[in-house]
Amino acid sequence: MKTDLSKFDNAHYSPGAGIFKQLAWYTVNSIIFRSALPFSGVRGALLRAFGAKIGQGNVFKPRMNIKYPWRLEIGDHNWIGEEVWIDNLELVKIGNHVCVSQGAYLFCGNHDYKKEAFDLITRPVVLEDGSWVGAKAIVCPGVTLHSHSVLSVGAVATRNLEPYTIYAGNPAVEVRKRKMEESKPA
Repeated sequence: MKTDLSKFDNAHYSPGAGIFKQLAWYTVNSIIFRSALPFSGVRGALLRAFGAKIGQGNVFKPRMNIKYPWRLEIGDHNWIGEEVWIDNLELVKIGNHVCVSQGAYLFCGNHDYKKEAFDLITRPVVLEDGSWVGAKAIVCPGVTLHSHSVLSVGAVATRNLEPYTIYAGNPAVEVRKRKMEESKPA
């Protein structure tokens, strides 16, 4: 058997919003979110207006790209860096005090290489409290970064990350435990 993309049928998938809402979002995403202008507060308000559940004290850096805000939950006091791409065909849930560094990619969809029509597979992504996705790192569909785990720069998380553990590489593997220390005033 061979791959036959002419048989690809995505009819079972629903983006979770009507075509007019999708078009409105694509316009807002292109003009505001993907721009270099520093509109952090405006970005949060627009995400809420399009159905995202957004907490308080979040920082949204320029040039972000978000597929579907109505499939996004972000807790309190998070940093979402420049050029972060949240390709959320399913729910992306970000806890509290999470850092998603510049250029990181969170995605919820892939294709089944075992199927001749390359069927779409979607799974949610969860970033629990205190976790950190390093610059240019990738979080694959169905992955959870558990509490205070770290995915290092350029690493690829293909499976769940254990709490208070640092991961590096492709695929990401454990390199050491994360030991937290109290911050001292400057």
